[in-house]
Amino acid sequence: MDKTLLLDPVRILRGIGQSVEQGAVLVEEGILTAFDGDARQKAKALGLTPTEASEQLVAPCLVDPHSVLETPFSGDQETIESLRRCAASAGYGQVALLPRGRTWRDQPECLQGFSKDPKNGVQLHLWGGFSQGGTSEQLAPHGDLLEHGAIGLADDDALISPQLLEQGLVLGEMGSCPILVAPRDPALQGAGMVREGVETLRAGWPPDPLSSEMLPISQLMALHQRHRDRQLRLMNLSTAAAVEQLVAFGDHPPLSSVNWWHLLADRNGLAAGNPGWRVRPSLGGSKDRERLIDAVLSQTITAISVHAVSLDDEDMLLPPDQRPPGLCGHHLVLPALWDALVRQRNTPVERLWQALSFGPSALIDQPPEELRLGSRRWLLFDPNHQWTVRRDDPHAPRGANMPYLGQVLTGRVIACGLNR
Repeated sequence: MDKTLLLDPVRILRGIGQSVEQGAVLVEEGILTAFDGDARQKAKALGLTPTEASEQLVAPCLVDPHSVLETPFSGDQETIESLRRCAASAGYGQVALLPRGRTWRDQPECLQGFSKDPKNGVQLHLWGGFSQGGTSEQLAPHGDLLEHGAIGLADDDALISPQLLEQGLVLGEMGSCPILVAPRDPALQGAGMVREGVETLRAGWPPDPLSSEMLPISQLMALHQRHRDRQLRLMNLSTAAAVEQLVAFGDHPPLSSVNWWHLLADRNGLAAGNPGWRVRPSLGGSKDRERLIDAVLSQTITAISVHAVSLDDEDMLLPPDQRPPGLCGHHLVLPALWDALVRQRNTPVERLWQALSFGPSALIDQPPEELRLGSRRWLLFDPNHQWTVRRDDPHAPRGANMPYLGQVLTGRVIACGLNR
């Protein structure tokens, strides 16, 4: 948004630990320049007529702690340019990328070319590879990766070999930088696509046993207990049992994330052709979803991730059990979660922002987003804006695996200072 206007009245959330207040905001050529009385005085001098936006919200940008970008520089799939466009349109000011790519980001030279553009655009952070090639066989050069800009270390969406993980933690080249690990054992999961349960059997999906998440979490909790000086993080928890393990740990469990889709869908309510069946970790039941929501709102789980994975049309023609897992659509996350949590459950807006912005910043060890004068790092959300999810939407990602296609959503980011 590169025009000048006074939003008055409008709801304002300035930053972490603050409450939503009614006030005024002046935006000049996409830059936030004044609040409240100062905003009204400057607007009057500029001859501006106030724009009534009493139901809308000006708030700090959102943060995605982990997503996948396999072809960052060229191709018909998602690239840095298209990801930044989609993220900014969705109000995301930071996106952290996992090492997976056509070239695995496990060497310092593989981190080159990702301009962060921290002042005027979406910041792209890079997780450096914990192991070489993500194979969990040999350690990547941790110190070199962090020296060349990696924010922390991770592999893909499966458990790093506990032996190799402990070796890396003992060597300690990562210092206090975060280590992100997915508690999923592919050997235990096998061909399972949906978490085991009666509904899974009725639908005919191959069941994913609970043990494929529980055993890795037990191993990771033990490592976290032994290496308190390291910053172990758990990626995309998906079951009620996983939450109970966090709670049972007591004080200072590892920071963790949950995928946004696991807060909105479960194995009970999806049509057979819905792309949302094919995600990793597997979808659980309604009790899992409800417990994950409770854990997010109580901050037992630190952050909501987008974990976007972009698939093309050919991928989507494959049978679900042969299709790569994942969903894309940064622009869907805030509207869908606002409807499910704020509108339907009366969740305070501040708690939603804790999970979508401030908590993810903590997970990736970055300063929290906030509204600052002279900054473009703000979003304007209209909870009453209705729109239809379409692939040809200029704000949509390039991927063919978006949920909600053809459906009408209520609520949308209608402006963001980073979207130019």
